[in-house]
Amino acid sequence: MALSIGRTSSPAITAIGIVVALVAIIGTRYLGWEWSSGQLVPMLIGVAAAVIAVVVVLTHRG
Repeated sequence: MALSIGRTSSPAITAIGIVVALVAIIGTRYLGWEWSSGQLVPMLIGVAAAVIAVVVVLTHRG
């Protein structure tokens, strides 16, 4: 998949992004998760997503 900045992204990274988005939507809509309420599961998902994003950015730097 071509990004607007001219780089290509891995299908695995795209899949991870889709899964994280689906978990966020399902958790918020059906499980009553509130991302700033101090609940453990949403916080852990957010931290994991942030760590993965940093690792991806650092490993794809040229």
